[in-house]
Amino acid sequence: MEPMTSKMKPVQNNAPRRPRILLAASGSVAAIKFANLCRSFTEWAEVKAVATKASLHFIDKASLPEDVILYTDEDEWSTWTKIGDSVLHIELRRWADIMIIAPLSANTLGKIAGGLCDNLLTCIVRAWDYDKPLFVAPAMNTLMWNNPFTEKHLMVIDELGISLIPPVSKRLACGDYGNGAMAEPSLIYQAINLR
Repeated sequence: MEPMTSKMKPVQNNAPRRPRILLAASGSVAAIKFANLCRSFTEWAEVKAVATKASLHFIDKASLPEDVILYTDEDEWSTWTKIGDSVLHIELRRWADIMIIAPLSANTLGKIAGGLCDNLLTCIVRAWDYDKPLFVAPAMNTLMWNNPFTEKHLMVIDELGISLIPPVSKRLACGDYGNGAMAEPSLIYQAINLR
């Protein structure tokens, strides 16, 4: 066998890797837009997705892009059998460059602000490396958005370094009109892409 010369060195791929985006949905009717959001990011990034049990009432799994893996609470411990096995919420946190929670429900906002971690999504947030960006796009009824707890919770997550993509005013799924609707996927995409 001929020794390797400088002309025969393996070719290295110097192309930068695509950003890794972890998209997550919590339980809000705005999760019907989750597939559209996933699709917009797959154009320029690697995307993995996380859905809470409540968000699955609104997400059409079949409409998600084929290359996007959707993780749920059931996946958290399904591959773990002994000490030393990987833990999904830690692996997803390590993998991601950016995390986006859209929609962020009032319930999940309260859990994050209180430090609770009782599902895959909140475990990832609790284990998150806050040197990496984390964005949230809330979606809730206007009175829930205007509730004093929401203001307190938003102040707590702001102190953590979580970036807010504010909700918008429109006719809500419940029929009320007011602020609390999740920003459109195009606005969420733009907020991240301009970063």
